[in-house]
Amino acid sequence: MDAIDVALVDTDGETHIHCRDVGVGTYDHELREILLKRLADPELASAPPPRDLVDAVTDAHCRAVEEMVTSNHLALDEIDLIGFHGQTIFHAPDRRLTIQIFDGARASRRLKTPVVSDFRTADVLAGGQGAPLAPLFHRAKFGDIREPIAVVNIGGVSNISYFDHDTILAFDTGPGSALIDDFIRRRRGLNYDEDGWIARSGKINCQIVDRILSISYFDQTPPKSLDRNYFHKAMQEIESLSDADGAATLLDITVKSIAKSREHLPQTPQQWFICGGGRHNLFLLERLRDLIGAPINPVEILGWNGDMVEAECFAWLAVRVVKGLPLSLPTTTGVPYPMTGGRVDYP
Repeated sequence: MDAIDVALVDTDGETHIHCRDVGVGTYDHELREILLKRLADPELASAPPPRDLVDAVTDAHCRAVEEMVTSNHLALDEIDLIGFHGQTIFHAPDRRLTIQIFDGARASRRLKTPVVSDFRTADVLAGGQGAPLAPLFHRAKFGDIREPIAVVNIGGVSNISYFDHDTILAFDTGPGSALIDDFIRRRRGLNYDEDGWIARSGKINCQIVDRILSISYFDQTPPKSLDRNYFHKAMQEIESLSDADGAATLLDITVKSIAKSREHLPQTPQQWFICGGGRHNLFLLERLRDLIGAPINPVEILGWNGDMVEAECFAWLAVRVVKGLPLSLPTTTGVPYPMTGGRVDYP
């Protein structure tokens, strides 16, 4: 909920992917606070969102698209298709439920353009995890692969896409930045721990880290996925720590859970590439390099924009929806067969 990421992409939904421009839209403060409050209450988050909230989130996304189109001196009728993921507020694939706030029909009417949304529901209803959905996009971006590699997205939750010559495997590794950000917001009134400076000055509580990493999720065989708030109940002990020690302990949980993901990979990745907001945390990347002992770099080294990978991804996935191509595989979400999905609304 930091912002609304927008990417203007030329793509065939397969191997051709050219990003023309990227931009960032915003939620106003009041809307963001409403969403955060809803997220913090599992009963509220799992309930159908009220109409006015759906409209407000949809309209904020539409404004972001309109700004992108205008800034590129285009007209809306020059856009063929829009992929809207929507704002996730609840994810429980074991209950065959995933909730993204967005109204594709409302957006399509306003933008006078076909809109693809609801990317995850078909996967979840088929028994899949509904997440992560970026692995096929990551694989398409790489082209030929000669050695095992991993792409880790550190968002609210961290997820990994693993590739070798024959295999695609993906799953959520554990917490990303959400727990750290929420803790820093409560303690300091800041949106995040910039560059990890607060965590860097703290002392890790190893007992708490060990207890969290002993949760059965980490030993489950992938594919598997997490709700953003999965670990919140287990974090009550963190409240007894200082700001610095709490941040250091939460960061250690994120880093060690990513490193622990290697236990589920068929081969050891020779290179690791990091995308998502978490890659801006310099201390987090330092700790990852120390633990993993392999080359770890932000995806910018590949020429990607690490803040906009998912925006590009859902443009690409939108094209796959209208072509009837798979969005997920048995090895990425646990669906029984390659699964398409999504809903298309026309103006």
